[in-house]
Amino acid sequence: MSPDHHPADGYGHPSRYADIEGLRIAYVDEGDRDASPVWFMHGEPTWSYLWRDVLAPVRDAGHRCIAPDLPGFGRSDKPEQIEWYTYDRHTTFMEALLVDELDLRDVTMVVHDWGGPIGLRLAVEHPDRISRLVILDTGLFTGHQRMTDAWKAFRDFVERTEDLPISMLVDGATLRALGDEEKAAYDAPFTTPASKAGARAFPLMLPTDPSMPGAQAGQRVLDALRDDDRPTLMLWADQDPVLTLDVGRRFAQAIGRDEPEVIEGASHFLQEDAGARIGARIAQWLGNARPEGEVA
Repeated sequence: MSPDHHPADGYGHPSRYADIEGLRIAYVDEGDRDASPVWFMHGEPTWSYLWRDVLAPVRDAGHRCIAPDLPGFGRSDKPEQIEWYTYDRHTTFMEALLVDELDLRDVTMVVHDWGGPIGLRLAVEHPDRISRLVILDTGLFTGHQRMTDAWKAFRDFVERTEDLPISMLVDGATLRALGDEEKAAYDAPFTTPASKAGARAFPLMLPTDPSMPGAQAGQRVLDALRDDDRPTLMLWADQDPVLTLDVGRRFAQAIGRDEPEVIEGASHFLQEDAGARIGARIAQWLGNARPEGEVA
């Protein structure tokens, strides 16, 4: 089954494609192309489909909405070697899409899960292009962060499971039960165990010691955000078992932000539990948020 034809085709957000370093990278690009763009960065083990209910209210409020699929996910190409996937490489590919392919400016960067380390690094490295931040249930990995028992169990499961059950992992971290079509949409991009290398790689690449690859970059981003005054909206699920609300509060403090707004009745994949509500809140916030120094 090709990445162009699978059960998610009817979900209402068709993909466009860019060729980056010989790989086809998929992304959703909808709404007013003259409006300031809102970039939705997914994490593990999801793809742009995760944002469908969030993206629609933001688009309908007049914004241009862009939701890429990371290499190894969704409709993007999928290198089959776990070692191919690194924090630096994911960042490089998204930077190429943001800067070279789309040449975006005045971006609102919306991040979740592993999309956080990638999107927040882009924000730090391209402050001239990214004007606002929206942060959902994520973190920055420096090797010093405390990992929950739930995360450690997840990592151990991924390490020993070649044929990763993608939809089961998503369904297990939502409060509502996903429907059969939704589960099929999460499974559809991964047609073989080998195609799941990117999904398997993310938990294994997370640095749990400051000497590990990616830890110094994560620390650099964390330090930079402490002195960053761009408008920021933080939203956090009230029942996330992996990145708990207490983790969210500590993260907000670490990057010098106010406590996150609590999304009630939601687990880690809060987009599935409260997608339209989150989209409406982001659209409302964008109507009020302005870069530092801009006069209403």
